[in-house]
Amino acid sequence: MNLASHVVSSARTHRDRTALRLEDDRISYRTLDEDSARLAGLLHDRGVKPGDRVGIMLPNTPEFAVAYYGVLRAGGVVVPMNFLLKSREVAYHLGDSDARLMFAWHDFADEARSGARTTGADAVVVEPGGFATLPGSGAPAEDIVDRQPDDTAVILYTSGTTGQPKGAELTHANLTRNCEIAAGVVRLTADDVIFGGLPLFHAFGQTCTLNASVASGACLTLLPRFDAKKALAILAEHGVTVFAGVPTVFSRLLEPPDRDAYDLSRLRLCLTGGAAMPVHVLHAFESAFSTVVLEGYGLSETSPIASFNTLQAKRRSGSVGTPIEGVRMRVVDGHGAEVPQGETGEIVIRGHNVMKGYWRRPAETAAAMRDGWFHTEDLGRVDEDGYFWIVGREKDLIIRGGYNVYPHEVEAVLYEHPAVADAAVVGLPHADLGQEVGAAVVLKPGADATAEELRAYVKSQVAAYKYPRKVWIVDSLPKGPTGKILKREIVPPPAVSGQ
Repeated sequence: MNLASHVVSSARTHRDRTALRLEDDRISYRTLDEDSARLAGLLHDRGVKPGDRVGIMLPNTPEFAVAYYGVLRAGGVVVPMNFLLKSREVAYHLGDSDARLMFAWHDFADEARSGARTTGADAVVVEPGGFATLPGSGAPAEDIVDRQPDDTAVILYTSGTTGQPKGAELTHANLTRNCEIAAGVVRLTADDVIFGGLPLFHAFGQTCTLNASVASGACLTLLPRFDAKKALAILAEHGVTVFAGVPTVFSRLLEPPDRDAYDLSRLRLCLTGGAAMPVHVLHAFESAFSTVVLEGYGLSETSPIASFNTLQAKRRSGSVGTPIEGVRMRVVDGHGAEVPQGETGEIVIRGHNVMKGYWRRPAETAAAMRDGWFHTEDLGRVDEDGYFWIVGREKDLIIRGGYNVYPHEVEAVLYEHPAVADAAVVGLPHADLGQEVGAAVVLKPGADATAEELRAYVKSQVAAYKYPRKVWIVDSLPKGPTGKILKREIVPPPAVSGQ
């Protein structure tokens, strides 16, 4: 088994169809096959052996796909890296994975080279236009190196909510099965055009856009850095049929006042995950663009898809759907016992999608994979029909005076306010209550609302212990590469409104 075999099979069936598009540049499946084979040959010439780790620090360009499948074809293990990493972070990823070679985009070559020098790795700088001119380019590798289903294909580093990031080992079987299921959920065919704005170094982008499109012979149209106007232009001009994004991206696409000027008539389906989608944003997007949005759930450790709403079954707004085929999910208490239906607990997962483990971290692996289940640290509930609902992160839970406050519930109310663009509810230390509820809010362009008004708005709609006593308005919230809000980086101002 080798995940890269999808490239060969699609090149055989869809030889001259466009596999990748970046603005007006198109890469056919034949070219993707040939270029990734040539890169595999280059890796062989450089001494890369099956199982060796190779870093890829490239943006959403055709070169990412060539490097990704080239490493896999050579039997190597891909270590995807955010191209915005600084040298010390580059050094950590290379050192922890023991990667001796990395490919880095030319715009970020200095940081890559500096980090690579720290670990003794070789940084190969990639310019636009591919790998043909790289020193040592040799003959294409004729064969794809066979790997076992349980062999590691990709090491995805988690965001590191606490401590240093951990590398989740995803196998060829994990990723092959997950991308095939993703393609099935979307009903992908070779006639589809998929929006490639999700970072390809992230699990969501890799599985649901790159790997799913290549397995289906579809076209992936790439956007290296997200911009709402640029994204709308691509959706219209490239005839995108399937859009995938995190919730904040959907919100951004609703903001341009001339959004109706873009012809999105080919857009038939959208996927969202990575964070909870405010229901009013989902409905507004569907209404504005006459399409359907399906919500799903997963983590880097689950390849990433664990559950999804589908076209075949009635979807439920606000729910992340039901477990995908071959995967089980439960909601358990602190002792691992299943909680009664409708009650909140931790979501645990088992199935073909669950990672092999954390790279060289047996203690952390054992802690996460207790009793044969992967413990997500996500809080949720399941209804009578088996649909799962995410409440929030275990670490984000606010306990105010002994009462549990789930930030997502409060955030959902804030998002309903017409002036709110972004919101994050966090727990703040309190001498008597233990924690107080706080909210950082970003207003929509041109909107006008005070902290007092927002606090009163939420107070009128939730129980007295839930509403945020402390509200502050900010220009922006810290976000990760996919657009997910990073609550650990939110720091309230010294004098917070409502004290």
